Amino acid sequence: MSPTIAQDVLDRLKAAVDSNGWSDDPARLAPKLVEWRDRWSGATPLLLLPRTVEEVSAIVAICAETSTPITPQGGNTGLVGGQIPQGEVLLSLERMRTIRDVNTEDDVIVAEAGVTLAAVHEAATAAGRFFPLSLASEGSATIGGLISTNAGGTAVLRYGTMRALVLGVEAVLPNGEIHRGLKRLRKDNTGYDLKQLLIGAEGTLGVVTAASLILFPQLSDRTVAMAAVRSPADAIALLGRAKAESGGALEAFELMSRQGIAFAAKTLPGVREPFAALALWTVLIEMAGAEAGQTLAAMERLLAAALEGDLIQDAAIAQSQTQARAFWALREGQSAAQKPEGAAWKHDVATPVSQIAAFIEAATAAVTAFAPGARVVAFGHVGDGNIHFDVVKPEGSADEPHNRLRDQGARIVHDIAMRFEGSISAEHGLGTMKSREALRYKAPGDVAAMRAVRGALDPHRIMNPRVLF
Repeated sequence: MSPTIAQDVLDRLKAAVDSNGWSDDPARLAPKLVEWRDRWSGATPLLLLPRTVEEVSAIVAICAETSTPITPQGGNTGLVGGQIPQGEVLLSLERMRTIRDVNTEDDVIVAEAGVTLAAVHEAATAAGRFFPLSLASEGSATIGGLISTNAGGTAVLRYGTMRALVLGVEAVLPNGEIHRGLKRLRKDNTGYDLKQLLIGAEGTLGVVTAASLILFPQLSDRTVAMAAVRSPADAIALLGRAKAESGGALEAFELMSRQGIAFAAKTLPGVREPFAALALWTVLIEMAGAEAGQTLAAMERLLAAALEGDLIQDAAIAQSQTQARAFWALREGQSAAQKPEGAAWKHDVATPVSQIAAFIEAATAAVTAFAPGARVVAFGHVGDGNIHFDVVKPEGSADEPHNRLRDQGARIVHDIAMRFEGSISAEHGLGTMKSREALRYKAPGDVAAMRAVRGALDPHRIMNPRVLF
């Protein structure tokens, strides 16, 4: 049921920001009320666009006083519906786009919540540094949203998730108080780490307005390759060899299925299949180091030994940055390539790396038995155990019959992921899509503890009220 917000409250909220800080124009609101895959659409009486943390504080304080619900939104790149309001006030941080500082002695960049990931990459590069989080939506995904969902991406294998890359946050708590926690410390044992509560909380414990992010040295020696393998099990074996051969230089190890490669070659402009014979499975490998020629030599040793041992059937090393980008375009286009094929069930799951092959085999058998003719596209971050397991409707069929089976199909996939000691959400969060379902898998004590934390900070449950527990 959508909330009803009194006009006098809306007027107070408008007065809390400058003249460009709010809108109720349907044309202005429209792009913010629909999710990228068109699965969720929403409504809001008011879009708020604060420019400073003080304006965010004033907004949240009014909402706390009047028990007015808020849905925070970053770049609207989320895939589980948590950023789409259903009658709540919509709070967008898109005007908070200042990079406040870049300090190469501390190796820290301080960016406001509305700064895009691409802008952070550019600022880090200009300072001779590197920010490692990388994902396909970097041009629109914002720092606030990435923190709120504890984003992962393609370099988690080496650098960890967003949780590992944040030193401090500035945030507005549910009562309107500003948490000024923009620390640059690597060590601080002075009690609870409040930033870790906010990271991954999907806006339920406050609104992140800025963050101190860790920078790393630039690694100019990079080698990208693709290898054809027979099975996910062979891919896992190759991963072990790549870790050993690279001496710590392995940065990404991504798996793609034959079906996913075929979709990308069919639907994405300029994308081609990497091998003359379409492989059952394709692995993308990236190594990065500081010494010229180091990673190329390691990659050549790895692939030569794997070919000789019949672990891989073919391989190609990118001979230029252009070719490396083309390899990555094939991987990053896996989701977009499915869209023209019609309805799909999307699953963002994780298992221990050792269980990936067994999970893919079991889940593929189960969903194709449940939905004969469905086309499985499994791809993702094998190095950290995160597999995007998507089930596209049978070729030539209508969308609606496949959509009707989505929830039952998700239950099948998620049950299997949990059977293999996994998670039903590896990096997208729970949002409105999975919050209720997650209760089936969470221990009652864990849920009670989370509810206790939320109740203490947000007793009126105004912050993203439909998300989490």
